[in-house]
Amino acid sequence: MPYARYPSLLDKVVFITGGGSGIGAAMVEAFIGQKANVAFVDIQTEPSKALAARLGASGPAPLFIQCDLTDIAALEAAMEEVHQRLGPIGALINNAANDQRHDADEASEEDWDRTMALNVKHQFFAAQIARRSMRELGGGAIVNFTSTAWMIGIARMSLYSAAKAAIVGLTNSLAREFGPDNIRVNAIAPGAVVTERQRRLWLSEKDIADFRARQCLDRSLVAEDVARLALFLSAQDSEMITKQCFLVDGGLR
Repeated sequence: MPYARYPSLLDKVVFITGGGSGIGAAMVEAFIGQKANVAFVDIQTEPSKALAARLGASGPAPLFIQCDLTDIAALEAAMEEVHQRLGPIGALINNAANDQRHDADEASEEDWDRTMALNVKHQFFAAQIARRSMRELGGGAIVNFTSTAWMIGIARMSLYSAAKAAIVGLTNSLAREFGPDNIRVNAIAPGAVVTERQRRLWLSEKDIADFRARQCLDRSLVAEDVARLALFLSAQDSEMITKQCFLVDGGLR
């Protein structure tokens, strides 16, 4: 099935966090398909290099930079490298996350701090850094990733849910503050996206069937479904949309 083309994404520098696998990898491929200049960071080196090589076999390869996003100095260095090599960043996709489960009775202060660092802290600082480039360009788009997990209420995900709920508040405040620079800030809340990692760690075939039964649409949600919304929110087609959180969940309840 043919999907939309966005001329405004042609040659736009797009920076994606956590782009080596899952939803992140789908977005790297989707933006490459729009002929954007894509850079992505991930802590996982081998799958990221494999993705870049695969996409580079049929066209310009995305730029991969290995980075631990809990190290904000390393994140800033990576974004500066992108600026030097590709140009000012016009779209930031704050995708990287970790949905590790924790029993509420057993979660430690270290678990809390690490969950916040892996899920929300780097989103703020990436936005802060990207704003400099977007001011050079006269505007830009930031897409933060939250989750429907905090809206539904899922056992053993209180730490993760707290971080993901915080991202909606972060998105709203940044949209207000960055608006005078013509920078749009929105959030995407994916539902039960069936990725290789989710299958390996959390989702059995019964779980997948149960989620489908709870959706309005009877099809498993895949990473590409989310990537297509990220394209729209990064393109000029959405130039008057900001301070919003969009659910991509098939109507999950």
